[in-house]
Amino acid sequence: MSEVQNPIAEGKVSLGIEFGSTRIKAVLIDTQGNILSVGGFNWENHFIDGVWTYPLEEVWTGVQVAFKTLSENVQQQYGQPLQKIANIGISAMMHGYLAFNQQNELLVPFRTWRNNFTSGASHQLTQLFNYNIPQRWSIAHLYQAILNNETHLSEVNFITTLAGYVHWQLTGEKVLGIGDASGMFPIDLGLQNYNAQMLSQFDELIKDKKFEWRLSNILPKVLVAGEKAGVLTEQGALLLDPSGNLKSGSLLCPPEGDAGTGMVATNSISEKTGNISAGTSAFAMIVLQKELSKVYEELDMVTTPTGKLVAMAHSNNCSSDINAWVGLFKETLSVLNLSCDTDTLYQTLFLKALEGDADCGNLLSYGFYSGEHIVGLPEGCPTFMHPANANFNLANFMRVHLYTAFAAMKIGMDILMQQEKVEITQILGHGGIFKTENVAQKILASALNVPIATMQTASEGGAWGIALLANYLNEYQKGISLEDYLNHQIFSSTSVSIVEPDVKISAGYDIFMQRYKKGINVVKEVVSVFKQ
Repeated sequence: MSEVQNPIAEGKVSLGIEFGSTRIKAVLIDTQGNILSVGGFNWENHFIDGVWTYPLEEVWTGVQVAFKTLSENVQQQYGQPLQKIANIGISAMMHGYLAFNQQNELLVPFRTWRNNFTSGASHQLTQLFNYNIPQRWSIAHLYQAILNNETHLSEVNFITTLAGYVHWQLTGEKVLGIGDASGMFPIDLGLQNYNAQMLSQFDELIKDKKFEWRLSNILPKVLVAGEKAGVLTEQGALLLDPSGNLKSGSLLCPPEGDAGTGMVATNSISEKTGNISAGTSAFAMIVLQKELSKVYEELDMVTTPTGKLVAMAHSNNCSSDINAWVGLFKETLSVLNLSCDTDTLYQTLFLKALEGDADCGNLLSYGFYSGEHIVGLPEGCPTFMHPANANFNLANFMRVHLYTAFAAMKIGMDILMQQEKVEITQILGHGGIFKTENVAQKILASALNVPIATMQTASEGGAWGIALLANYLNEYQKGISLEDYLNHQIFSSTSVSIVEPDVKISAGYDIFMQRYKKGINVVKEVVSVFKQ
């Protein structure tokens, strides 16, 4: 106990906070990366006036609850108040648009990654730069606002991501980790900064608008993992802990996006490695050995927290529809006065899916709660189809929903593996969908024809990943690379569970994908019906 109490009392601990799509999570670790305490707060995005958003007030309500819970756990477990923290890291869902004026006032509600109304800007900028600009990226949101002639643009003084915003409020520093920054604007890998030529092209594109700002002046400064990114101010300490117990002075690492912290949490930052995060969205991050041969609108080009090139196959939708159906089944049990805890219900239904037909018995499902850029869908509407000749049973019903959770992402992955011949030795999966052992893992491995690994240490996900990046500040000063830090100090004794592809499932998934692609037009028609 004293081995833990002393570091807490001396403040030799690191804190990671991640703002995910459905949960704000805080994780406290020691210098060896061991998790000492966690805290959390559940939240949901809101669809207001056609925009997926989170009120900024809820950002602070949530993080204060998460930090308070974590601090109370520390006091209860170790008999020590949490007053001093050596290093802190902030992570959040990537991309989106937060714009502020000179008075640091938010100009329009936070526009998250989930919005798919920037297709015009995305297409034009991709053509201009000859570089894929996804709809989620901050620059796409900014240019779409320009195309829409939005009045707030003349007042813009600073734009950032959610992680960049929280970090700014805690430290006063307008900075961003290179991984998160690469989801705002294209990065020059050699300079590890925004691409200067593209910055000039953008300024030239909008010069007739006569804004007083230039793009380079309103973007956050780019930093790489290990660089000092500011110090927790007294005001920032009170934002985390209104009780006043937390002392200021903690050193902060560069704020990062959830993609980058997921890579760290799964030790997937070296070439030929990758990870897949599956939750509200599903995205694969594959570290490349070289540039792709051409531009693909289905693939984002981003970076690791150290600035290595990464191809990202991102789908906006993954497990939301599964959660909705499981919720319906739980309600049915409740009406029948039958009790079953949620974890058991998920596990039972997921295991049942393995009993289904390899091609899901001709069932078809689309869990599009929001739009999906990979399939050209600007808005979403979950759709389930079962023709009269389908083998409609519970096993196939659950199986088709697990299949479709990865289907949009697979389209991007197929480009990487089949057209670009990218070599991938192993992919690490993390997220709640993998909780039932060897179900989603087996389906995903078979869908991609790549072994899927999971590890216990990734259970706290990106919050643990950003805590590790915060702790890495100590090692960076010693000249230790992030790869060596993770390999030798964090993951050297980590056990990994690997699931190999199943030939029968792979063949069935291919049949499902043919059906899936043909049915996209049906979903577009469904969306149009409900828009009327």
